[in-house]
Amino acid sequence: MKKQELIHLHGLLAEISTDFEDHTGKSPMLDDYESLGVRPTSIHRSKTEHKAAVFALADSITESMEDVALERVAAAAD
Repeated sequence: MKKQELIHLHGLLAEISTDFEDHTGKSPMLDDYESLGVRPTSIHRSKTEHKAAVFALADSITESMEDVALERVAAAAD
């Protein structure tokens, strides 16, 4: 994947993170992602740094979505 494509993917994942928070009211745990200090607008950063940020952001979003899915599946007896 080219650096430009990776930066685009990074931006899309950032938008998904924002939309997730808007729709669920819960913010994904982004500690690992934020500790990297790489944002989609950080075009001067290396491809490797963006790749690490993409993986960290994707993992955070996935974990948050799993937590929300588990909360909604709770069964109730009638």
